[in-house]
Amino acid sequence: MSKPNTFVRIPKERVGVLIGPEGQVKREIETRLQVKLEIESEGGGVEINMAEGSTDPSLLLRAKDVVTAIGRGFAPDQAFRLIRSEETTFDFIDLRTIFDSDSDIRRVKSRIIGMEGKTRRTIEELTEADMVVYGHTIGFIGTFEQVDVARNAVQMIIQGCEHHTVYNFLQKKRRELKKQQLELWEKPEGKK
Repeated sequence: MSKPNTFVRIPKERVGVLIGPEGQVKREIETRLQVKLEIESEGGGVEINMAEGSTDPSLLLRAKDVVTAIGRGFAPDQAFRLIRSEETTFDFIDLRTIFDSDSDIRRVKSRIIGMEGKTRRTIEELTEADMVVYGHTIGFIGTFEQVDVARNAVQMIIQGCEHHTVYNFLQKKRRELKKQQLELWEKPEGKK
């Protein structure tokens, strides 16, 4: 019986980042997620196989997310957030599915990044999600709630909302998330 595996293609220029200095990044992914990566340097193909003795197929999917995140422009340390916490998720928006022309994609990427990176930085700070604008994609890493809010903010920009409207939305969502976190820590009434 063959071991479960999966395949992902990343941009050729990101293969070196995935391998890392002296193979360090590749080795860390393999060790921590109990997988074996077979990287095709020329085409950017990455086959991910379960390692000998591994019994958890969910690690295969987590490894695919880590490899995809690195391929979509995240630094390995950011992508390793996906390994450190089960609560962390990865998502991305492919602008080619929304826009037909390269000029529209460049325009909206500029709006998402903002002057000197201000908009991207603000989204990251207010959601506590990591965000990368790379090629034709916008990537997110964080908890489900963080990624959801960051993704919604980016979609508002894509739809043409003004930046101040997006910032107000982010401030409101941040207050809501903080309130929810505080409520989790409060003791139920009547209990000591």
